[in-house]
Amino acid sequence: MSNNLLAGKRGVIFGALDEDSIAWKVAEQCVAQGAKITLTNAPVAMRFGGVQKLGEKLNAEVIPADATSLEDLENLFSKSMEALGGKIDFVLHAIGMSLNVRKNRGYTDLKYDWMQKTFDISAISFHKVMQTLYQMDAMSDWGSIVGLSYIAAQRTFPDYSEMAESKALLESFARSFGYHFAEKNKVRVNTISQSPTMTTAGKGIKGFQEFFDYADKMSPLGNASAEACADYCVLLFSDLSRMVTMQNLYHDGGFSNMGMSPKLIEG
Repeated sequence: MSNNLLAGKRGVIFGALDEDSIAWKVAEQCVAQGAKITLTNAPVAMRFGGVQKLGEKLNAEVIPADATSLEDLENLFSKSMEALGGKIDFVLHAIGMSLNVRKNRGYTDLKYDWMQKTFDISAISFHKVMQTLYQMDAMSDWGSIVGLSYIAAQRTFPDYSEMAESKALLESFARSFGYHFAEKNKVRVNTISQSPTMTTAGKGIKGFQEFFDYADKMSPLGNASAEACADYCVLLFSDLSRMVTMQNLYHDGGFSNMGMSPKLIEG
């Protein structure tokens, strides 16, 4: 259902890979709620995904950008403002990748050059995105920036490996840059700690199906879907959340506050 919550707003969505991506659902919902957007992903990811198809569907320009490259980001935001006709009102950072996880390197046997790449792609890119927006003065007053996180930033999930530290760093960047953006032009910065979600990236993690089922039983409301996360992003991009900033917001069906669920004991 559309309430035109984002009517007249302009946004940039990072990370839409395929129809299972949270970013894909966010892009669709933002446009349904009246926004104009541009889409972006790393050139290598674009070769394997369907973001061009999404762009055609949503009448959204697709602009390749490596989020670890300041030059690419400057080009992205310049072209986005040109395509959208003004400054940017909202940005979604939905980027995460670990070579150690992909190649099944255990946490006690990590390759450190891969770890550094994980941090750069999954977390430091968030700071680069915000710093570029800040220095270009590309965000509208009272804009909104959101990064997708996960509760492994606070709790130990062994198979999540160094992505846990990436998410902790991502959340810290949101708090730190949130202060500076609020002082500059009232832009708010938050992270969403989302339930395990059946995305292409999520399904690539060892034991993901078992953990997805566990989290679903542990959460009183069940796991939050990608579509529900898209709705929550729309709320954070809208004027209804104008005083919310520097927060890590749990969107997980109650998982984060549970100790034990009878459903797990009953089997």
